[in-house]
Amino acid sequence: MAIFGYKAMTPDGRLVRGELEAINLVDLEMRLRRMELDFINGQPIRHHALFRPTPAPRRELINFCFHLEQLTRAGVPILEGLADLRDSTEHPRFREVVAGVVEGIEGGRSLSQSLEDYPQAFDPVFCNLVRAGETSGNLPHVLRELASALKREDELAAYARKLTIYPAIVGTIILAAISVSLIYVVPELARLFRSTGQSLPLQTRLLIGLSAFLRDYWWLVLGSIVGLAAGIRLSVERLPSARLRYDALLLRLPLLGNIRRKIVLARFANLFAMMYASGIPIIQALHSAERVVGNRVIQNALERVGERIGQGQNVSTSFAATALFPPLVTRMLRVGENTGALDTALANVSYFYDRDVQEATERLQTMIEPMLTLILGSILLWIMMAVLGPVYDIITQLPV
Repeated sequence: MAIFGYKAMTPDGRLVRGELEAINLVDLEMRLRRMELDFINGQPIRHHALFRPTPAPRRELINFCFHLEQLTRAGVPILEGLADLRDSTEHPRFREVVAGVVEGIEGGRSLSQSLEDYPQAFDPVFCNLVRAGETSGNLPHVLRELASALKREDELAAYARKLTIYPAIVGTIILAAISVSLIYVVPELARLFRSTGQSLPLQTRLLIGLSAFLRDYWWLVLGSIVGLAAGIRLSVERLPSARLRYDALLLRLPLLGNIRRKIVLARFANLFAMMYASGIPIIQALHSAERVVGNRVIQNALERVGERIGQGQNVSTSFAATALFPPLVTRMLRVGENTGALDTALANVSYFYDRDVQEATERLQTMIEPMLTLILGSILLWIMMAVLGPVYDIITQLPV
C-alpha cells in the first residue's frame, strides 16, 4: 500500500489534514469514512529516507496499552475498545494506525496479526507479547506489562537526553559567540595591529588567520559540516559495515560510551525479562529482543548467545562467553537457572541495569558542568591572551 496525504472534514465541519496508507483513492475514501471523516482530496506522497514518518511516539504507545488494558479488563470487547481508542486519539498519524488495526480485526484477523501490519508503530517484541497474551488468555496483564516496559524505555531515553541537552546548549551558545567574534571583532583588531607595524605573537597570528579563513570561507565550513553529517547518516543507514563501525565507535566514546552500553543492555534486559515471563520460548524471546536493541555490535553478541543456547549451553554460560554482561550479572543468571527461577533472575538483571543507568547518568551530569567550564574557559583564555597581549604592547609603547 502507498501513503496518501489527504484533506478531509470532521462531522463538526473542521478541516483536517493527515497521512494514511491505502491501496488507491477509493480505498482512502472508504478508510476515512470509517473514521467518520468526509474525504475532500488526496494524493500519494513519498517520504525521503532522511525524513521517514514516525507514526507511533512512545507516549502514544503507552496510552494505547494503558487504555486498552483498562477496557479489556473491564470486559469491553477488543474491537469496541480499539474503536474508542481510535476516536479519542489526538495524534493524527497514530489515529490512522489504530483505524487500520480496527479494519484488520473486522476482516477476521487477530489483534497481534493486525499490529504486525504496522511495523513502524509496533515492533516485533510488542507483537510477540500481544500474541502470547492472546494465546494464554491473559491479554490485560500483558498490556499492563507492556505499558510499564514502555515507561521504563521512556525513562532511559530521558536519561540519554539529559546527557546531551546541557552540553549541546552551552556548546552552541559559546560556538556562536566565538564565531561572531572571529567574523566581526578580530578583523577590526587585526587592522589596528597592522597599523602599528609591530610584530605579533604566534597565537595572535593564528587567531587572525583563523578569522580570515572563517570570514572568507564560512560557506565551505558550513557546507562541509552539513555534507559530512548527511554522508555519515546515509552510510550508517544503508551500509551494514558502516553501521557496525559507527555503533562500535559509540560504545568506545570516553565517559559516554560506557553509559550508552548500559542503556542498550538495560533496554534488552527489560524486554527479554518481560517476554520470558510471558511464556515466550527463550530462543524466540532472545531473537525478538536482539532486533530492537539499537546497536549492531551488541546485536551481534546477542546473536552469538542465541547460537550457543541453541547448541545446548545454558543461559548464564552463553552470556558469560560473550563478555557482554559483567560477572555479577552472569552470576545472577546462574543462580536463577540453578533454582528454577530464571524469570526472577532476569527481572533482577533488568532492575540492576535500570538503577545502574540512573546512577551513572547522575554521576556524569555532575562531571559535565566543571569539564565544560574548564574546556570553554581554556578556549576563551587563549582568545583573550591572543587579543589582549598585542593591545597591552601597544598601550605600553604610547608616549607618556
